Amino acid sequence: MKRLWFCACLLGSLGFPASALYAANCEALSQLQLPDTTITMARLITSGDLDRPGMEKPLHVLPPFCLVAAVLRPTPDSWIHFEVWLPEKDWNQRFLGVGNGGFAGSIGYLSLAGNLHRGFATAGSDAGHQADGEDASWAFGHPEKIADFGWRAVHLMTERAKDVVKAYYGKPPQTAYFDSCSDGGREALMEAQRFPQDYDGILAGAPANAWTRMITSGVALLQSTISDPHAYISSLKLPAIERASLAACDASDGVKDGFLSNPAKCHFDPEVLLCKGHDSLDCLTQPQVDSLKKFYAGTSLFPGYTPGDEAGAWREWVLGHGPGAASGAQYTQSYFRYMVTGDPKWNILTADVAQSLQQAVKQTATDLDATNPDLSRFKARGGKLIMYHGWNDPAISPWNSIAYYQSVQKTMGGAEASAFLRLYMVPGMEHCAGGPGAASFGQLGIPTTGGPKFGVFDALVDWVEKGVPAENVIATKYSPDNKATMTRPLCPYPALAKYKGTGDTNDAANFACSKP
Repeated sequence: MKRLWFCACLLGSLGFPASALYAANCEALSQLQLPDTTITMARLITSGDLDRPGMEKPLHVLPPFCLVAAVLRPTPDSWIHFEVWLPEKDWNQRFLGVGNGGFAGSIGYLSLAGNLHRGFATAGSDAGHQADGEDASWAFGHPEKIADFGWRAVHLMTERAKDVVKAYYGKPPQTAYFDSCSDGGREALMEAQRFPQDYDGILAGAPANAWTRMITSGVALLQSTISDPHAYISSLKLPAIERASLAACDASDGVKDGFLSNPAKCHFDPEVLLCKGHDSLDCLTQPQVDSLKKFYAGTSLFPGYTPGDEAGAWREWVLGHGPGAASGAQYTQSYFRYMVTGDPKWNILTADVAQSLQQAVKQTATDLDATNPDLSRFKARGGKLIMYHGWNDPAISPWNSIAYYQSVQKTMGGAEASAFLRLYMVPGMEHCAGGPGAASFGQLGIPTTGGPKFGVFDALVDWVEKGVPAENVIATKYSPDNKATMTRPLCPYPALAKYKGTGDTNDAANFACSKP
């Protein structure tokens, strides 16, 4: 209270009453005094155009807003950039936090822009460093930066952003939300577990929450699939693999549509691809068949991938353009070299898996893992959590989200968990969005043709603010020219969308949610 009183007095001394502080007085926020925070810019943006450091390309057609940029320094080795964007007009009284992907390293400007257009006061950070998403070299010798990345940056950004919102509008947001995916999904679960007071509603997509086991599993999987060059599967063989998996399982859900609605019922045997004669792009050698089985099975540390979208999803993430060149391998290498071992020469193929896990847990589990299934504090304050995951995610196994969801149910009880938690598994969706299925359903601000009423984020808002559970979510598939070509209902796990038997299979109205 003392700190907020001081801020109000300071702003009043500049001639701007805190209760009336917005629009023309945006620049006064540069004088705001907040813990461990230096405000580097406060500027009213009215041109509709914006170009900020770290943006891939400038943004255009933005509504007028107050941009506040700042640096957080909770420790001497911390340097967390964050920005708060405040609508000049038509603020919806809500705050929406933005997370990161990969190893972070940049602010999610596109998400900020989308949130701004929807009337939210919104904020995002670079998680404490500036780098490409697959680069973890910034962590080398910097344990405090790992803590900033793991949990501290998002939490402190949220607290300070709320302070800025209150100073600008003269009142705090009525409700606060967080919407992010991948590492952002891990950040989302970290917020619910450690800082339940930060957000009223959380949308967590494809969470990389079992960080240490997930990436250590990558060591085991890579050793078993690329240490023998004969076992490496060329990405040129992916179309043949996908054709075979779809032939085996596409129709198992009652509709032949080019993706799987329930991969748990798919019993595809890679042996059908075994070459009968000379090796070709239409078949696999025995070592390659064995590798494919391992990709589907996963390891004892982390589950594997699902069939049905290998050609579309696996090229960059799983196989790459040569042995060890996939994104998954790059994440594994960066993590162990710069976060775990401190050895830039660490090698995936010569590492001991058991020792690697032990070292990873010791060095980073406390800061990076968000696996605590006890969400009782989040539930007690009325928080609502919606998770989602694409069934064809090539980056993070979809089975991981199911495992965490089930762990919460087991820990808290099914009835207790269902009062605040939902999980949506999305058929034919890859990592966070895209894929052969209907994969646009209101996540990350991506629209659905059903309108906001049927999007997952707006369902979350209704659940938080009206007490209406998130049930009716519609997903849309768009063509490259942005025309809707398919809609499907998404059902709260473990329910599945099943075809009613008549009508267009591209119309969600002809499907109904039912228990498996």
